[in-house]
Amino acid sequence: MKSASQAAFDRIAGMLRERDYRLRIEGHTDNAPIHNSQFPSNWELSTSRATEIVRLLIVREGFGPARLSAAGYAEYYPVATNLTTEGRAMNRRVDIVIVGNAWMVTPTAQAATQVHVSAAAKTTETSPPVVLKPTVVKSVDPLLQP
Repeated sequence: MKSASQAAFDRIAGMLRERDYRLRIEGHTDNAPIHNSQFPSNWELSTSRATEIVRLLIVREGFGPARLSAAGYAEYYPVATNLTTEGRAMNRRVDIVIVGNAWMVTPTAQAATQVHVSAAAKTTETSPPVVLKPTVVKSVDPLLQP
């Protein structure tokens, strides 16, 4: 993270820490191809940007890992033109997206680990598996509509 972004990041993290939101951290790049020993392509670079912010939110800011996810979008969702230096700089970014209220325990983790203790018998019995219904997601982007 650039040192110039640190104060803004701290303010945003402080506001989000007080809320019970699930967050998706999205990394982006400009369209300049990259290929070096650390990043074979813009996919790895954008994903690395996102996971670095996730790591900071967990380690430094105390966010619960179950609230966070990371995604890398490479150069495919620009917010500015890639024809100028300024535009390319704007496209090299990380977005923090609020995706909903946080779960105390994710449904999958709950289904995998749910155990009930009978107070009378003091025995442990495993609950039957929980079947999760798929969620239908519709894009607001008309180009992605079926």
